[in-house]
Amino acid sequence: MHTDFSTTLRTHRCGALRAEHAGQRVRLGGWVHRARNLGGLLFVDLRDLSGLVQVSFDPQRTPRELCDLAASLGNETVVLVEGTVVLRPDAMQNAELGTGQVEVHASGLRIVSPAAVPAIPVARAKGENLPAEDLRLRHRYLDLRRTELQANLVLRHRLMQVTRRHLSERGFLEIETPILTKPTPEGARDYLVPSRVHEGEFYALPQSPQLYKQLLMVAGLDRYFQIARCFRDEDLRADRQPEFTQIDIEASFIGVEDVIALTEGLVGALWREAGFTTPAQFPRMTYADAMERYGCDRPDLRYGLEIREVSDVFRDTEFGIARTVLAQGGRVRGIAIPGGAALSRKQVDEIEAAAKSAGAAGLVRLKNNGGQLEGPAAKFLGEGTAARLGLEDGALGLYVAAGDRVANPALDRVRQDVARRLGLVSESDHAFLWVTDFPLFDRDPETGALASVHHPFTSPRADDIPLLDTAPERVRANAYDVVFNGTELGGGSIRIADPALQSRMFGLLGIDEATAQARFGFLLEGLRAGAPPHGGIALGFDRIAMMLAGADSLRDVIAFPKTTAARALFEGAPSPVPPDDLRDLHITVTRPSA
Repeated sequence: MHTDFSTTLRTHRCGALRAEHAGQRVRLGGWVHRARNLGGLLFVDLRDLSGLVQVSFDPQRTPRELCDLAASLGNETVVLVEGTVVLRPDAMQNAELGTGQVEVHASGLRIVSPAAVPAIPVARAKGENLPAEDLRLRHRYLDLRRTELQANLVLRHRLMQVTRRHLSERGFLEIETPILTKPTPEGARDYLVPSRVHEGEFYALPQSPQLYKQLLMVAGLDRYFQIARCFRDEDLRADRQPEFTQIDIEASFIGVEDVIALTEGLVGALWREAGFTTPAQFPRMTYADAMERYGCDRPDLRYGLEIREVSDVFRDTEFGIARTVLAQGGRVRGIAIPGGAALSRKQVDEIEAAAKSAGAAGLVRLKNNGGQLEGPAAKFLGEGTAARLGLEDGALGLYVAAGDRVANPALDRVRQDVARRLGLVSESDHAFLWVTDFPLFDRDPETGALASVHHPFTSPRADDIPLLDTAPERVRANAYDVVFNGTELGGGSIRIADPALQSRMFGLLGIDEATAQARFGFLLEGLRAGAPPHGGIALGFDRIAMMLAGADSLRDVIAFPKTTAARALFEGAPSPVPPDDLRDLHITVTRPSA
C-alpha cells in the first residue's frame, strides 16, 4: 500500500504521525478541526483525510506573532504548519486517537484559506445530533468532511478495487457501454435525453447495460464486467437513487451453477475487505418455497417466524371470515410467535396496522394462555387446536385469511415487525441466501396480461418450455437472486440465446413483431448471427457499500446523492432551462392550466 504522501507542501499526513516520528521535523496541511486556548497555551486539532493530530503553540517557545495568528484561527480554516513531533506526557495521551501519543510543537504557521463560519458543524461533541439531512445535503462539501462519511467513501473505493481485481484475475474484461442509448423500457421509466441534431428524437440513459452485455457475448468477448452507472426514473427510498452503480457481469458458455459460484467468490472477497467472513457456499431456496414460508422472495433468515398454513384448522368451523375466504379458494396462513402473548394490545394493533397497509383486511389473533386459546376466533375452535396451530403456552398466533397475493405481503410485514419488536434481529449476523426458480411471468389479476418477472431476455427452464403456450404462468425461469439479511444484493439469469425463442417470448408479452423489431431489432439481429449460451448477474454496488459500512441510507455512501424527491440540493438540480436552449432541442414546455 502506498504510504508516501509527501509533496512540496507537506511531509506527512496528519493522521499518520506516531511515536516513532518523535524528534522529526514535519510539514503538515489540513483543516482546523478545533482550537483551544488554555490561558495562553494554544492547541489546534489539525485534520485531513487520514485523521487528526494535535498542534501546540506555547508562548515560551513559539514566537508571539505565531501564537497570535494561531489564536485567530476559526474552525475549518485551511493552514500549513511546520514543527517538531514530540511525545506527549503519559497523563496527556489520548488512546482514542491514532496520533494520541504525540503532538507537534509548531514553529511555523501559514493560513492558506480562511473559512467562513460553517453553515453546519463538522466537529461535533460526542452524542451531539447531526443537523437535518436536507441541510447537510445542501452543504454537502462540509458534510463530506465528517470522519464517518469519509470512511464510507474510502471503503467504497476499496470495494471497487477488490471487484476489479477479483474479476480481472478470473479473465473478465472491463468494458464500458454507452450512456446515451435507445429507449427500451425495462420496468421503470427512462430518463430521456433530447437530440439537438435529430429533431424530435431522444436518447435514453441506461437502466442497465443488459442488451449491450449480451451483444458483447455475441461478439465473442467471453467474459465482461463493468462498474456501471444506471438510471431509473422511479419513486425513491432510503436504498434507492435515480442514478446508481451496479457491478455488472456477463459470461459465455456458462450455466446457473457457474454464475452462483462466481458471485459467492466475489461477495466473499468484498465482505473480507470490510472485515467480515462469509460461508463458502450460500444456502438456496426456490421462489415458491420462499413465498410459502416467508411471504417474500428475499426473506431475512436471521430469525425464524415461518409462515404456516392452517386452513384445515378453520375449514369446518363456523368462523365466518375463514369460511368465506376458503370457499373462494383462499387460504388461512399465519405465524406462531413464541412469547408473543406478552405483546400489549396496542403493540398488536400496530402490527395489524402494518398488515393492513400491505393489503390485508385484518389479522385473526389467537393467544395461548395457560393452555386456553383466547381471541375472537377462539370460541369457534375445539380442544387441542393450540397444538394443531403450533401455539405453545405464551405464544401468539397472527393469521391472514386471504388469497396469496394479499396474504404474502401482509405476513411478510407482520414477520418483520414482530422480529423487530421482540429483538430477534441481530445486526452482527450475516445471513446469505440464493433464491432460485423464479416464475418467468407474472399475470396481471385484472387484465390477465403477462409481464416478465425479471426481464424479457431471461430464459425459461428447458423442462418448462412445453408450458409456454398452455400454462405460461407455471414456467420457471433460469433466474436467481442473492439475498443478504432480507435485502436483495442483486439478481441475474441465463439469457435467451435462440432468436426464435426470444421472438416467441416477445409475443407472449404482447409485443407484436413490428414493435419488437423497433425496440429490440438490434438484439435479434445479433442473436441470429450466432450467440453462445450466456448469462450473468448485476449486484447493487451502492447497496453493498451501505451494508458493509453499517450506514442507514445509500446517501451515506454516495458522494453527491439525491434526496427522496430526486433533487440535488447542493447544486440545485433539476432546474429550469433557458427558452433558447429548449428551442435548440426542439422542446416546448407546456404547463397544465389552473
